[in-house]
Amino acid sequence: MRCPACDHPNPPGVDECQRCQTPLTQLDIPTPHGPIETSLMTDTVATLHPRPPVTVPLDAELGQAIRQMIDQRVGAVLVTNPEGELVGILTERDFLTKVVGQQDYERLPVARFMTPAPVTVTASDLVAFALSKMDVGGYRHLPVVAGRKPIGVISIRDVLRHLTLVCPES
Repeated sequence: MRCPACDHPNPPGVDECQRCQTPLTQLDIPTPHGPIETSLMTDTVATLHPRPPVTVPLDAELGQAIRQMIDQRVGAVLVTNPEGELVGILTERDFLTKVVGQQDYERLPVARFMTPAPVTVTASDLVAFALSKMDVGGYRHLPVVAGRKPIGVISIRDVLRHLTLVCPES
């Protein structure tokens, strides 16, 4: 990176120019171009209005989990331990890829099919951070936690809905 003050070529990742000590870190901060990028870089997960979490206990059976998903019209249930801490997530995709074809699946344990220790976000994380986690992991749902306890769930639809409100003419 070339220093804007003295034009000295500096190696990537340095915090200040090696010749004149001009700070260079501000040059690494991306500049948003337009309302969508601004929203992604400034709005927090809280602005997405996460849905209240639909939870099942760790010792639940799949039948209970799928009934919760159908009754609450959600694509994922969060699995919690007796202290209410998040220990897993069970999604529609899990049913399609792991459960289909299992005999008497309704009585099988959720713990056997859930994704343990799911990736999470907090309400204060930026929308761009959540979207990146969803993209990199291939997730459609992310639990929102405070400490280790679930306080909500966001979906890719929530992000898209938010972005269309930010820039409705797009």
